[in-house]
Amino acid sequence: MAYDDFESIRTIGAFAERLARAAGRSANVEFVTSEKRFGGNGPLLAGALGRMGLSTTYIGAVGRDDEPTRLHPLFEPFAERCRQVLPIAPPSVTEACEFDDGKLMFGHAHNSTLVTWSRVLEVVGLDRVRALVESASLISIVNWTMLGGVEGIWQGLITSVFPHVTPRRRRVFIDLSDPAKRTDTDLGRGLGLVSSLNQFADVTLGLNLAESQRIANVLGVDAPESVEGAGHHESVCHAAEAIRGAMGIDTVVIHRRDGAAGARATESAVWFDGPFTRNPQLSTGAGDHFNAGFATAQVLNLEISQCLAVACATSGLYVREAVSPSVRRVASFLEALPSPEH
Repeated sequence: MAYDDFESIRTIGAFAERLARAAGRSANVEFVTSEKRFGGNGPLLAGALGRMGLSTTYIGAVGRDDEPTRLHPLFEPFAERCRQVLPIAPPSVTEACEFDDGKLMFGHAHNSTLVTWSRVLEVVGLDRVRALVESASLISIVNWTMLGGVEGIWQGLITSVFPHVTPRRRRVFIDLSDPAKRTDTDLGRGLGLVSSLNQFADVTLGLNLAESQRIANVLGVDAPESVEGAGHHESVCHAAEAIRGAMGIDTVVIHRRDGAAGARATESAVWFDGPFTRNPQLSTGAGDHFNAGFATAQVLNLEISQCLAVACATSGLYVREAVSPSVRRVASFLEALPSPEH
C-alpha cells in the first residue's frame, strides 16, 4: 500500500469515537505528515506582522537544537519577513491535526519551559531589550498558557524596562493562547499583570470565544453566548466591554468564526461580520493572523471598527490562501469583501 493511499478521519467526533473504541484494548492510529512549516503563536504573529510591512524584531524559541542561539533552518522563511530574529532556545514541536469541524494540537512542550526573563537577559541583554522597546510602537507577548516564563517577562518589562524608556504612546498586544488547562488562580494572577502593563502602554487583550467565556467567569462579568450567527452579536460586544472595564485596560477584542467584537476605552463596543468560509485551506494560525491584522491597524491609529475589518480580512485571506497576506492584498480583499458562508 502506498504512503498516500488512505482515507482520513474527517471530524473530531469521528476521531473521538475511534479512540473511545480502543478503551480497554489498544489501537494503532496513523499520522500522515502533509507539511512541515514554522509555527508557534509568536512566530506566526511576528511573521504576519512582517508580511504586513511592519519592521519586526522577534525574540523566542526558534534556535537550533545543538546551538540554541542560532536560527533553526525551518524558521529561515520566517526570519526573511523580520528585521531581526533573536533565538534564545530551540523550538517546541506541535502536531496540528486539522478536521472539517476544528483542529487538535498535540504539543511537545519541553522547550517552551526555556523561554524565561532570565534567559532573555542572558542572551539579549537588558540594555538591548530597553533599546528595542524604546524604538517600538508595538510590543506583543503571546502564549502565556504554554510558556510558564511569560509572567516573568511581563514582570521584567514592568519593573526593569518600561520605567527606563521614554514615556510615549506604545501598544502592547497580549494573547493568552487557550488557557483551558490553567487554573482560575493562575488566570487571575496573569490577568492582574496584564492590567499592570496598562499603566505603561495601551494594552489590547485578544481572545477567541471560549477564552472570553472563561475569562468573564474568572472576572465575575457576563460571559458571551456560545450561539453564532446574526442576532447573537450583542452578548459578545457586551462581554468585550465588561472584560475591558473589569481589567482596566485599553482594548479587548473577541473573535468568533463568523466575525469579531471589540471594545476600547474611548469608543463604544462594535461588531464586524467576518468573511467566514466553510472550506478553509488552512486553519492553524488563523487567530494569530487575526491578531496581526488588528495590531497593525491599531499601530496605524484606525478606529476600532476598522481594526476589526482589517483583522477579519487578514484572517479570512490566510485561511483561504494558506499564506500570510500583504497589506495590499488585505486592502484589495476588503474592497470586495465576500459575504460570509453561513
